[in-house]
Amino acid sequence: MVMGGVRVFDVMPSSLAPKNRNRLLLQVHAGCYVLGGGEAAAVETILMAGFGNYHVIAIDYRMPPTAYFPAALDDVVAVWKEALKTRNSSQMAIFGTSAGAALTLATMLRVRDQGIPLPGAIGLGAPMADLTGVGDSFATNSMIDNVLVSREGFCEPAARLYANGHDVADPLLSPIYGKLAELPPAILTSGTRDLLLSSTVRLHRKLRQSGVDAQLQIFEAMSHAQYLRDDTMPETREVFEEIASFFDGHLSK
Repeated sequence: MVMGGVRVFDVMPSSLAPKNRNRLLLQVHAGCYVLGGGEAAAVETILMAGFGNYHVIAIDYRMPPTAYFPAALDDVVAVWKEALKTRNSSQMAIFGTSAGAALTLATMLRVRDQGIPLPGAIGLGAPMADLTGVGDSFATNSMIDNVLVSREGFCEPAARLYANGHDVADPLLSPIYGKLAELPPAILTSGTRDLLLSSTVRLHRKLRQSGVDAQLQIFEAMSHAQYLRDDTMPETREVFEEIASFFDGHLSK
């Protein structure tokens, strides 16, 4: 399926809750801007559809080596504009994890500044909100996070590959440095062993300071986005049920 010239995957739960019949979620996949494309883009979408009982569309945005910054951002914005042709913005939410969360937030900055309607809520899982290396957990959780492992490992160099020489302090790459006022209500998720715990906590605090309704959930002993890796883990169900509940409280029917 294609929306706004971008390939997407449309996922519907086997039994859609009546209250969600007119609602739609857009999901932006993880993968440090270079992994998770194709059918893998729908992993988090399937979890949200199953545990959250929502109709969800996964955005298979362009990645290196065929496309670099701001191609992924352009694709998410294009899909959002297309979705606005079928539903009211207040009936929709956008969410994602890691690079997907950063792209979700960067999308909010761009569409707000362009005067395009914003969704009713956003979900930011372990967001790669700061590529400049600021944050206590880059040191304290180095070699403790068994997913990202360390800042010098795979993910941040991959993100810099996507940046393609662009200043990584640009808010469209490190959205924590952007103006966050007037953004939609947000729910943020991380774990005590997540290398990006500080990025998540700092972003939550800045959202609150900017007047945004923001909720933070931190899970004990969870490394970076482990809720994407095991659908039988109790925390996985809880993560998505919490996000689904947050969306339910903010989206119109």
